[in-house]
Amino acid sequence: MKSNLLDHATFGQGWVKFLILVTQAESDWGQNANVKQISTGVVVLAALAASCGGSATTPVVSTSMTPTKTAPAQAAADLTTVAPQSTTTSLPSTTTTTTATPPPTTATPSTVVDAASALVREDSNYIFDQSQLHTFELTLSNEALEQIDRNPAAEVWVVGSLGFEGETIDRVGIRYKGSVGAWYGCLSGEDWANPSGRKTCTKLSMKVKMNWDDPDREFHGLRRLQFHSMNLDPSQLHERLGYWLFREMGVPAPRSVHARLMVNGTYVGLFALTEQIDGRFTRYNFDDGAGNLYKEIWPTGSWEGVPDERDFRLALKTNEGDNPSVEMLRTFGLEVTDAQPGGAPAVVKKWMNIEEVLAWAVVDRSIRNDDGPFHWYCFDGFCNNHNFYWYEDPTTSLLHLIPWDLDNAFQNIREDRNPVTPIPDAWGEITKDCEVFKYGQWGIPQRSAACDPLFAAWGAFDDDYHRVLGRFLDGPFAEDQVQKQITAWTAQIREATTESADSHDDALPVAYWDWAVDNLLVDLDYAREVAR
Repeated sequence: MKSNLLDHATFGQGWVKFLILVTQAESDWGQNANVKQISTGVVVLAALAASCGGSATTPVVSTSMTPTKTAPAQAAADLTTVAPQSTTTSLPSTTTTTTATPPPTTATPSTVVDAASALVREDSNYIFDQSQLHTFELTLSNEALEQIDRNPAAEVWVVGSLGFEGETIDRVGIRYKGSVGAWYGCLSGEDWANPSGRKTCTKLSMKVKMNWDDPDREFHGLRRLQFHSMNLDPSQLHERLGYWLFREMGVPAPRSVHARLMVNGTYVGLFALTEQIDGRFTRYNFDDGAGNLYKEIWPTGSWEGVPDERDFRLALKTNEGDNPSVEMLRTFGLEVTDAQPGGAPAVVKKWMNIEEVLAWAVVDRSIRNDDGPFHWYCFDGFCNNHNFYWYEDPTTSLLHLIPWDLDNAFQNIREDRNPVTPIPDAWGEITKDCEVFKYGQWGIPQRSAACDPLFAAWGAFDDDYHRVLGRFLDGPFAEDQVQKQITAWTAQIREATTESADSHDDALPVAYWDWAVDNLLVDLDYAREVAR
């Protein structure tokens, strides 16, 4: 296996992520989206279309607020008719400026910690309590805030403090987080391919590092807090609902809730607080959480075969400094690949909990998580998937697949709304005899997942898959169960959503949010109908 596999994967996945993020917004060219969002999408799509030799007309902005099948279909069609425009258009900032009280000087951490402090409490369930809408307050010096606002794409860490329920925790690391597409329209730089410049959007995703200068310091048993902006999910429910469904089906997946975020005394908005997948995650979800955690490396590899040991080590997210053996996951890939026809399912049963992995597949396909492991993007002769982790349980010798990054889930349920992510294959199906083919409005090359030896082995459990699907449809995905959760969550975040809309010109309009939630419910009804 060539050692440049991860380089190819990173390049291809980064480009795909850019395409997805600038177009995702649930195909929402209109539906009361703010002018900045619309113009941003037009400029980027036009630039990309022009770079591919495309041309067309400016999309029509719909003003309908009724969640019908025709509205999303029209929006999806509009994505293919975008007029070419200059890639150097600089959009004006619509951020509402609020004068904040200068934050206090960062203090040296106390050597004495109260027994009730969040630093010694290990109840991470309190942070991810579905019945709570917590508020987190970040405080930075004026110089530190200016530093990260000057160029968020640099993802520079600065030191500040975290306020939570009356307690101030000094010396935490703070930075913005994102990718090329996430920055577009939110930075003042004119080159979208090399994001730079000042922050121009009110909300950007942020990460807080609790163990800034103490590697063992934790906050309610957590070392990282991730606040996802949800700027391109008008329903504000993709992450929370998707991960909840996975977890309800027994799949190890991050916990996700909503949270209010304040920065230097100013309410920034509502965020998805999604659990970091790290050593704290593995210890919470597995009896033995000390094993290896890997990010975005597939055990059976690409067309060039199973990755080598170096690639597996580069993908490690735990135990990196301990020189651990990576033979468990690599041996699994080799055994699946080397198995004779009909022998791979037995290998899978040896290394995985079949009920768990089929539950993952059932949820993934039902919510059309088309930017997840089922989508094999192909670039320069390499086909790779992304947005997943693997965990090796050293006690049971079992491997676990963990889903990640669900912001594009739910989009393609009724029709292929996203021009980049759609997958044509149903469970176990193969298109074009495993050759690379183009699909979707933009014709992005892909390969059928079932052509991969591991996916093919999972496909052999077809009867079990449909049995698990029935359990899903009668359980957490049942209409009354989903409706109950969405009703509770939207009631919980309505005031915070309204507060954002009233405070910031570029915030999600409440009427548009209501439409997006209703549209999501229609999509879920359709998904159940098709599955049955």
